[in-house]
Formats: sequence, structure tokens, C-alpha cells
Amino acid sequence: MRIIALDVHRSFAQMAILEKGKIQDAGRIDLERSRLLQFATKLKPDDEIVIEATGNTSAIVRLLSPLVGRVVIANPILVRAIAWAKVKTDKIDAAVLAKLHASGFLPEVWMPDEETETRRRVVAERTQLVSQMTRLKNRIHSVLHANLIPPYKGTLFSKRGKVWLMAQPLAEDQRRVVLRHVGELERLGGELAQVDKSLAQTALQEPRVERLMTITGVDVTVALSIVAAVGDIERFSSPEKLVSYFGLNPRVRQSGDKPAYHGRITKQGRAHARSMLVEAAWVISGVPGPLRAFFMRIRDKRGKQAAAVATARKLAVIVWHMLMKEEDYTWSRPALLDWKLRKLELTAGYPSHRGGRAKGSAADYSNKSVRDRERKTMGNAEEVYRRFVATWKQKSPSGRPGAANEVRQT
Repeated sequence: MRIIALDVHRSFAQMAILEKGKIQDAGRIDLERSRLLQFATKLKPDDEIVIEATGNTSAIVRLLSPLVGRVVIANPILVRAIAWAKVKTDKIDAAVLAKLHASGFLPEVWMPDEETETRRRVVAERTQLVSQMTRLKNRIHSVLHANLIPPYKGTLFSKRGKVWLMAQPLAEDQRRVVLRHVGELERLGGELAQVDKSLAQTALQEPRVERLMTITGVDVTVALSIVAAVGDIERFSSPEKLVSYFGLNPRVRQSGDKPAYHGRITKQGRAHARSMLVEAAWVISGVPGPLRAFFMRIRDKRGKQAAAVATARKLAVIVWHMLMKEEDYTWSRPALLDWKLRKLELTAGYPSHRGGRAKGSAADYSNKSVRDRERKTMGNAEEVYRRFVATWKQKSPSGRPGAANEVRQT
């Protein structure tokens, strides 16, 4: 068996081959599809390829995986022998990858399947579109502010808002800027609608998305972003592993006799999924339920920002249990869930039944008494959580829930 290590760059890869305990330099290979397929003809079925995770790693893996015994993807952050080396060249890096894999000390990265990779790309595309549209809207607002024009009281980028915008006294050059940005917004809005339709069609075929949407405050965008980031939940043996994957775990520093210091979150991991969880946490802070009670408790001690991050971490733990146990959220709101699913169907292009005699699946949510009953149930659950926390504060030596149990266990 040979171990072939590739130190990958943008246009080429430096190779090193470890065979029978001897390492040898194998030169460079151009990272073009035809050249890579030509190189693949020289591989053996029992060869193992080692490659660092980088931008073009997935394309290389998909081409070489069917032709070799195994393709291993190394975590570049954790390969300290390369990242911290004083003497660092492409040849040395490739040799170190091969040796670490042969010794069993190479930190590996999970390679997502093609379906998960496609979802990640589409979610990233939507994020870029929203970012571009936000930037254009901010530029239009800045033009209005520079000309002492008060903000529009309604929705500025609606039909009425655009008519109002065109009627404002602006210089000719600034009017051209506004017109160009408005036209670009309309074009990007059409593309965003197509992406949302594609995501909605995907979400309706994915039961995990519907399961996560049972959490109040989690919409299809958040749920699909989490599912795309997580992939196979079985690869996380505990909720703490998932929290760490999202970068929501705190930094810890401890040495010698000094106590451990816990700092800010690491932010190492899936940044987009982390931002989606934080966004959901802000929504949750405004709706009744146990999670809002948790948010309020942390807010009173450490402020809103820390409370949002702590709630996002709590959400990650809940997501792990829901996906691992295949269970819906305990405090779900059925009428709200039906409304979210019906809205998802309409986004996916399903026909509208407005005006028909039979009530639709989301009709209950239009009933104020049903909405009030669900909110009251969630409010009761929130109050139970507050009482639980108050009880534990009286029993716990450290003043936080669960500390008494920890003291007894230790």
C-alpha cells in the first residue's frame, strides 16, 4: 500500500509518496481536470490519498475517490507540524502529511456527500444575494440622508416606496445612482426568489427541516442552513461536539495551579450556521416560551449580546437531541407550524387555494383564539421554567441551575 500526500495550492499540488517506510518526492501535478485524470490512471486500488482541506479539495476528492482505497482530508488548523514549522516548504509539507497519516496522528475532516455539498452551495448563494441587496439598500439610504430627506414611513422598496423615492429632490447624478441601485435591487430580488423557490422545494423533501421548524423562531432558512452544515448527525457523539462545530463553545485557558479561564466563543467552525442560530435566538427572545425565559435570565446578568449567543448555544444542544432522537420540539405550536409549512409550499410553487370552500392546512393560524391559546401555553411553560430556576437558585451553592447536582456527584 502506498500513501500519496498532496500539498494542494491554487493551480498545482506537490506530491510525496510513502511506500515501505521510505518517503520520496514525486514532483508537482497541475490541478486541471485532464491532468488530474491522467495522474489517476497511475494510481492503484489500495493506495491512500492524503490532502489538506482547502477551496478545491472537494473536486479533487470526487475525481480520485473511485480509483483508490481511501481519500483522507486533513484539518489544516490542527496539523501543527505544518502550521507551526520553522522550516516550511511544499515538499516538507507533503512529506509531513504522509508521515502523520502513516502514524495515525493525522486530524481528519469529514467529507460531505454531494447532496449536502449542493445544499451548502445554494445556502451560501442566498446569503451572498441578501448581502448584496442589503449593501445596495444602505447606499440608497445614505443618499437620502446626505440630502436631508427624512426616512420614508412605510416600506421604502415597495411599489409605493419607489414612487416616493423617485419624487424626491435629488441632484441629477445622485438620481442616476438611486435609479441604478433600484434596478439592481429588482434584478437581485428576482434571483433571490428563484433561489428561495429551489430551497423551498428541497426543504419539503427533507423531514429534518420540518422537524427543526417545530421550534418557534426557526424558519426554513435557519433550518436548512443547519441541516446543510451538520450533514450526518451521527458523526457528533455528543451535543458538545456539535456546539464546538458551530464555534459556540468558549475558549478555555488553563495551566499549572491556576484556575481555568473561560473567554469568548471560539468562532471556529461553520460561520453561516452559527449566524443563523444567533439570528433565531433574537427572534426567540420576543416570543413566549422556555427559551425566552432562558434568554431573559442571561440578559439580566450579562446583557443582550451574551444572551443571544448563549441561547444560540442552547439551540445547538436542542438541535442535536432532536436530530439524534428523531423527535420534534416539545413546546411546538401546531398552528404556527402549519402556517410555516403552507408558506413554504407557496414559495415552492404549489397552487394557491385562496377562495375555496374547504379550509386550508394553515386556517387555524388565522383564528385569533387559536393563536392566543398557543401563546398562553408557551407562556405557562415559560413561567414553569422561571420557577424551576428560582427553586434551583435556593438549593444550589453556586446560584445556578444544576450546580447542586454537580456538587453531589463530585
